[in-house]
Amino acid sequence: MGKPYARASSTPSAAPEAVDRWVHEVCALTEPDRVHWCTGSEAENAALTAQLLASGELEPLNEETYPGSYLYRSNPSDVARVEHLTFVCTRSQADAGPNNHWMAPDAAHAKIDALFAGCMRGRTLYVVPYCMGPLDSPYSRCGVEITDSAYVVLNMRIMTRMGTPALERIGRDGIFVRGLHSTGTLDPERRFIMHFPEELAIKSFGSGYGGNALLGKKCHALRIASWQARTEGWLAEHMLLVAIESPAGETHYVAAAFPSACGKTNLAMLIPPDSMPGWKVRTIGDDIAWLHPGPDGRLYAINPEAGYFGVAPGTNRKSNRNAYDSVTRDTIFTNVALNAAREPWWEGLEGTPVTDWQGRPYQAGNGPAAHPNSRFTVAARRNPAWAPESEHPAGVPISAIIFGGRRRTLAPLVYEARDWRHGVLMGAGVASETTAAATGQVGVLRRDPMAMKPFCGYHFGDYWRHWLAIGERLSNPPRIFHVNWFRQDEAGKFLWPGFGENLRVLRWMLDRVAGRVGARDTAIGHMPAREDLALEGLGISAAATHALLDVDAPAWRSELAHLAKEFEQYGARLPPALLDELNGTLRRLG
Repeated sequence: MGKPYARASSTPSAAPEAVDRWVHEVCALTEPDRVHWCTGSEAENAALTAQLLASGELEPLNEETYPGSYLYRSNPSDVARVEHLTFVCTRSQADAGPNNHWMAPDAAHAKIDALFAGCMRGRTLYVVPYCMGPLDSPYSRCGVEITDSAYVVLNMRIMTRMGTPALERIGRDGIFVRGLHSTGTLDPERRFIMHFPEELAIKSFGSGYGGNALLGKKCHALRIASWQARTEGWLAEHMLLVAIESPAGETHYVAAAFPSACGKTNLAMLIPPDSMPGWKVRTIGDDIAWLHPGPDGRLYAINPEAGYFGVAPGTNRKSNRNAYDSVTRDTIFTNVALNAAREPWWEGLEGTPVTDWQGRPYQAGNGPAAHPNSRFTVAARRNPAWAPESEHPAGVPISAIIFGGRRRTLAPLVYEARDWRHGVLMGAGVASETTAAATGQVGVLRRDPMAMKPFCGYHFGDYWRHWLAIGERLSNPPRIFHVNWFRQDEAGKFLWPGFGENLRVLRWMLDRVAGRVGARDTAIGHMPAREDLALEGLGISAAATHALLDVDAPAWRSELAHLAKEFEQYGARLPPALLDELNGTLRRLG
């Protein structure tokens, strides 16, 4: 069975024996016609692009206005993550926890390997070595994705440090995450994404889209990495990373976790408002952070990714100028519409689309022109606010961690945890209310602890225990805050302007870090006085300010009772310290 290939003719000399042996095993299972070891070179990238253009899988965009950019349309049944088909396969079901779908490893391997058998006949098998994080950082980790999709190769080259240098690092490290992927027949009934944390392995079949196929992203950088992080003593988190510099030249680094539709990308690429001259915000990462205790007792972070796989709809020059300016060249667009000038188009842009995301003549009755989950893939360096610190091997020291959600009421604009343990409770309680655009129902509360519900690769109780253990190792931990940009009045009007003005709230946080400003002690944590937020010029009334900074004790008691009920599902693995912290807050509420 299979077509073994000769190492001398097919395998680069830099390939470690373990990688070469695994490639042989996969070839025997999948039976490809050809094997290509990816180098990451410009010539290779150009050849693969030409191949996909010739096959019609890629379409060139307007070379004058979007040079080096292309459109890819995925199968209409293959347009998003498939969380109900995503499994964590640990030997013990209890280790996966109630927060994950579980399947026994032997059963999972058997089920998905039956789909992989012979699936690459007539296809090329691509070996994609990659490094998550700067190649010379001790905090980085490597993987190898085997795939039959040239589209995946092009995206992995943008999203990771891909190619021969990564293969050489794997040889030095002696360890790598194994990721096996095939688009299969794109049959939704034959689609699975399996994670084997104890084996540092991922198997994905039947999808060619996004996080289902770019295995370095959510699969490795969060689900597998969170398991690695617990084993090795660090944190893999669904967090943005930004550098914020004051007019005085003082720079702080902030990590922040938000569920979807809560302004994560806007904060990652925030542009200071005219009301705050001299402030600078630089983007280190827009989606994932790996956080390590440093030798000085602080927490240090790297962004494991090298690019952005961003949601296109709603991105425009007004809502997020840096993101918009990032994608004007050398970008792969997926499932967007086109205008008459063969430029990418999506809801939120001016003008009119000519063809929709499926390549059909645009008709309003067919729904949105661009798929709501349409994407752009672009190198992080294309961001006008890209931070050179992104390449620092030692990472950056984190001054503050921010959690946030979308709440019409209850959660104040900003409040600060009393200490690390209280901050873990704060993160564990993150929740958002859905919007009509997301679900058709407004105000449905969804719990998303640490914004990690779809991505934590093991039991949430163990995860929170690990967070508490990390805090005990930090003599100078970051301060932890919670924000809510989405408070509304009774008429449904937002009380806070958001966007660039969020920097006013960030300034208060950094003043807290530096010890320059006090805070009001409340039952739920420390909160700013009105005068410390510098609200001048925003036109916010005294009543709106009161609502933004109000603590409704009865509503909070109800909230914490609900959270305590949620915690019950984690059983004996829930850290007692977390429940103690919750009960302490209840006592303070009266």
